[in-house]
Amino acid sequence: MTHIVTEPCIKCKFMDCVDICPVDCFFEGANMVVIDPDQCIDCGLCIPYCPVDAIKPDTADETQPWVLFNRMYAKKWPKIVNKKPEPSDAEQWVGVASKKDLFDPSPGNQ
Repeated sequence: MTHIVTEPCIKCKFMDCVDICPVDCFFEGANMVVIDPDQCIDCGLCIPYCPVDAIKPDTADETQPWVLFNRMYAKKWPKIVNKKPEPSDAEQWVGVASKKDLFDPSPGNQ
């Protein structure tokens, strides 16, 4: 089992989860982060640190497309090991449904 980041992270990109990860398996995109499911050790420490409940175990059926998504973008985006400030408009995106069309595949800023 591993953990992955799902749709609620899009446009929110709070990074409290990044600081707590003991194996540095987060990667940064322009408007979200992902977890490399092949590096994640399934400790679950990041889950309570996500204020939008975007981090899920890969065991739920609805998360299977997100496992592939996280794996693909973890290979393309830069690793992030320290929390950065969230976007200035992050709070307005909390709880917004159907944000998948707002996803930006660009890598995060270094």
